[in-house]
Amino acid sequence: MNILHLSTAQSWRGGEQQLAYLIEELELQGIHQTVFCPRMSVLESHCRKNGVDVISFGKTFNLDPLISKKIASIVKSKGITHLHAHDSPSHTFSVMAAALFGNNAPIIVHRRVDFPIGKNLLSKWKYNHPSIVKIICVSDFIRKMVLSEIHQTRRLAVVHSGIDLPRFKNPSNTLKTNRLRSEFKIPNNHFLVANIAAIAPHKDYETFLGTAEKLLKSGLPAHFLAIGGDGGEEEKIRYLIQKKSLQDRVLLTGFRNDIPEILPEIDLLLFTSKTEGLGTTLLDAFACKVPVVASRTGGITELVEHGKTGLLCKVGDVDGFAQTVNSILADNPLRQRLAENSFQKVQNFGKQQMASAILKIYQETLA
Repeated sequence: MNILHLSTAQSWRGGEQQLAYLIEELELQGIHQTVFCPRMSVLESHCRKNGVDVISFGKTFNLDPLISKKIASIVKSKGITHLHAHDSPSHTFSVMAAALFGNNAPIIVHRRVDFPIGKNLLSKWKYNHPSIVKIICVSDFIRKMVLSEIHQTRRLAVVHSGIDLPRFKNPSNTLKTNRLRSEFKIPNNHFLVANIAAIAPHKDYETFLGTAEKLLKSGLPAHFLAIGGDGGEEEKIRYLIQKKSLQDRVLLTGFRNDIPEILPEIDLLLFTSKTEGLGTTLLDAFACKVPVVASRTGGITELVEHGKTGLLCKVGDVDGFAQTVNSILADNPLRQRLAENSFQKVQNFGKQQMASAILKIYQETLA
């Protein structure tokens, strides 16, 4: 078995982390893998640092036939048994490699986004091309969403994303580190409410800010932290923070690589996404026994069971979010119960389980 992973992302977000976990786990099984990704991308750097076979390509456009030709050449020269496309452009390149350049390796497509397949001819063609043997959806919600557009529905499979559970069990997590309070000079008697997500449109930080504004006006002793890199809306959110005069109580920390250390310090994760394929940040919070208030959308509801592993609110409902956050922070037994239930649930969402399910798909399609 010889896998060629394809990704076109320059930055590092949830999909790239899941690919890194998959590569790591498959290496332990002795599976040979090659990564084909953009030059100077974070993924290329990660692969080179960790000794993963990587081939990079220069910046291009989404229908560049030369990229597809290169993919077909790699398949032939390396004896690739499976192409695994991890995003939409790499899906397109893979199918073009089959249609234009004779690639005969089966294609597996990973779908992490929770919006419908496009109605245009390209989308219909690439999702139903005979070279595709499986479409892996990260939630059952996504599977149901794309079901009507897939001619051979047996191609669809659900494999939930996973996290590195031992990463959240090191000794530094047994007690709160107070790293955030120290770094941002936050009083000990203030709650820490955070969202850990890129500052991107679909993460709906406007609702996060609106909720913070309402709670702070009501007198809640709290600081609100947006923990994540710029996903296209950081300038807008900074402007809104200034406009609402929230700069002393709403903080943008930027991207951080110390999430396992700082997550246990947070009192509540406020996850306000408009859309979400699954939401692995929720799994991180579960692993650290941090209670969650989240939007009722996409694959989130497969993780957050209302009243059991967290509390759910309508997308964009600032009043509902504010009321729910206030009630959960005022009820310590409720917070503890949700945290314990979610911690038990996350034990089934390790990266080992995720990789094992995908390896089984490779084996079935190889046969």
